[in-house]
Amino acid sequence: TDLCLNIYFGSHLISALAVRFPHWRIINVDNLQYCSSLKNLRSLEASSRYTFIPGDVCDPFFIKRLFATEKIDIVFHCAAETHVENSFLCPSRFMRVNADGTGVLIRAAFEARVQRFIYISTDEVYGDSLEQPFDELSPKRPTNPYSTSKAAAENIVMSYWMKHKFPVLITRSSNVYGPHQHHEKVIPRFLSLIQRDQKCTIQGSGLQSRHFLYVSDVTDAFLTLMEKGILGEIYNIGSSFEIPIIQLARELVKMVGDVSEEALEDWMEFVEDRPVTELRYPMISDKLHRLGWRPRVTWKEGIRRTIQWYEENPNYWPLISENEEESPASCDQTPSHAVPYPVR
Repeated sequence: TDLCLNIYFGSHLISALAVRFPHWRIINVDNLQYCSSLKNLRSLEASSRYTFIPGDVCDPFFIKRLFATEKIDIVFHCAAETHVENSFLCPSRFMRVNADGTGVLIRAAFEARVQRFIYISTDEVYGDSLEQPFDELSPKRPTNPYSTSKAAAENIVMSYWMKHKFPVLITRSSNVYGPHQHHEKVIPRFLSLIQRDQKCTIQGSGLQSRHFLYVSDVTDAFLTLMEKGILGEIYNIGSSFEIPIIQLARELVKMVGDVSEEALEDWMEFVEDRPVTELRYPMISDKLHRLGWRPRVTWKEGIRRTIQWYEENPNYWPLISENEEESPASCDQTPSHAVPYPVR
């Protein structure tokens, strides 16, 4: 039995597992917040090998009952609050979900003697670097509440390995993109704005750059680590493709809007920067490459597939007006939508 706790690429991971291991039973646990959608897994709804269970990773009674009633062998822990701007507004919620929730889950998994616990973290725990790329031994220097909560969760996970030799793995990936992604993330956000003839809202100078990985390459990395990863180890899942955010906006405008080079700047709107801005997150993934994984989908092909999907599914996610209030009413509430320009 395989338990997947779901954010965006969680649904892609579930689909990949269903294809690769058709005899496995897959349990998907999600509390269906604003950026989750069961539509992502419609193809599996009729399968007797797939079960969706609504629930919250922070609820110890629910999680303990789940492990008591289901025979779970492998846990992919993808559940997280991931929106960096919202983490500055409500840092306590991010710490509760990302760190405390991880503590609840891994304790139940440990008591249930799960065979493998794979924690999905982020490259942001390293902080930024203008030149030197990070490997897995680089120190963690998180610079925002989101990455701080993920670093804390990593420490919780690793403590179970250090104290109990509980079989854990930790992954740190670059930015993920592809079909079905909620428009709180930068690529679907820009595509949504362009499709509505609105300007791409860019924080600060737009010179901050990000590495992007197509979602199927990331799920392939997860499966590689599930089968070949060394227990107690951390693995970077990085990309060699890097692009400044302002250049990303220009490329998407040209591809979607068929706009001339001279008119590109008319599609850009610069807005206030986030409190802390990281310019780059360069990573080395040699450790994972030695297990046989490398990205297979080029940026040209991946962005073509992504644009085509959003053109064919313009109403998949609810559209948000740029004039709507941007911040959640309280830290105890789930934000209804994203702020103007999310880097992640």
